[in-house]
Amino acid sequence: MSQDPDALQGLREALALTPHNVPLRLHLARALVGAGRGPDAVDLLKDGLQQLPSNEVLKLELARTYQRQGNPSAALVIVEDLIAKSAEPAPAYVLHARLLLASGDGGRAARQYRKAIDLDPDLADATLAEELGLTGGPGPESDVVGGRQRARADDRDEVAPKLELQRPALTFADVGGMEALKEQIRLKIIYPLTRPEIYAAYGMKVGGGMLLYGPPGCGKTILARATAGEIDASFLSVGINDVLDMWIGNSEKNLHRLFEVARANTPCVLFFDEVDALGASRRDMRHSGGRHVINQFLSELDGVAASNEGVLVLAATNAPWHLDSAFRRPGRFDRIVFVPPPDAAARAVVLELLLRGKPQAGLDLQKLARKSEKFSGADLKAVVDRAVEEKLQDALRQGVPQPIGQKDLLRAIEGVRPSTREWFATARNYALYSNEGGVYDDLLPYVQ
Repeated sequence: MSQDPDALQGLREALALTPHNVPLRLHLARALVGAGRGPDAVDLLKDGLQQLPSNEVLKLELARTYQRQGNPSAALVIVEDLIAKSAEPAPAYVLHARLLLASGDGGRAARQYRKAIDLDPDLADATLAEELGLTGGPGPESDVVGGRQRARADDRDEVAPKLELQRPALTFADVGGMEALKEQIRLKIIYPLTRPEIYAAYGMKVGGGMLLYGPPGCGKTILARATAGEIDASFLSVGINDVLDMWIGNSEKNLHRLFEVARANTPCVLFFDEVDALGASRRDMRHSGGRHVINQFLSELDGVAASNEGVLVLAATNAPWHLDSAFRRPGRFDRIVFVPPPDAAARAVVLELLLRGKPQAGLDLQKLARKSEKFSGADLKAVVDRAVEEKLQDALRQGVPQPIGQKDLLRAIEGVRPSTREWFATARNYALYSNEGGVYDDLLPYVQ
């Protein structure tokens, strides 16, 4: 919707006279968004927060504006902070539900929406409730799973999810650093396949589970793919949408089918990404549906109905403290391995891999690695991408491609904030105060 430029200018002049007028600032910000000037609206709201840093109304409007501008990660940071600190977080819960639903996390979205309505029934949104599958209301046989009401499977024709077995060409040589972690995977997964006679002499079977945890962007998923590539095994990557189903009993069937496919294609690496979404602590669950899924998961890991010989189960999570403790028992995910941000040597290797094939000159990777302390692999990729974008702009202006230099990468490093800091701030409490059995001992050196 277009806006009269004179009207916008008039609003700006009025706001300049009363800069602490929050309703006027909100009205102008929404008018700017309506005029297609979202970045100007963001700047206006940020300016207001510099003057009124604790104003929750401005923070929520800024989060909404980020959402409308297609920047959900920035919106999530603000909303989660509001939920943690606000005395009246109901509107933030609603926006959190919308953001989670857009990201595919329907289960959490439904829970956040219900919290909002419990706090303030006037915030009920029929359209959002329908999208979350909450219009029927909870019943004895209709738990909310994945954001939808579960109903009986025999009420409709069963449609099994499509599974795609892969053969990754990626190997450990393509993964920078993490040598100690790679060796643990070799001992647990690779050597039993390449040297079966030695493991058989000690009565050790080929198979088992390993849980990888750590801050996001540090290589858990790529490491799982490289493990399959290292032994030329089938690779089956499992997400929450491959398992959870709105019909009662079908989530359990989907899990069983995943393991059956892996058992039929051994050796197979069965990889569960964000496993805490499937195996959250049963103590925190209000409904029985999630508990049934976890029980089925544990049964499949134990190989109760069929042997898991040759099935190598890897799982990754950013929040191991949310995982049900039963998954950590021997024979299940009995190896819990911390995947830290790359150290200086590993960061140099990661940068070398990321820069491979790109024009470059005069790079001192060791110095760049020292300047990028606490950067994850994803952060380093953002650094390289930012430097490449700047060189592309120069090349388009000049008509001649220029190599990436040391100053380009140093400037990019200064513009990227390490994403691991927030994760370590959360992890610190668990490592120091909830470290039963030494589960988080590997994490302690990073948080003390």
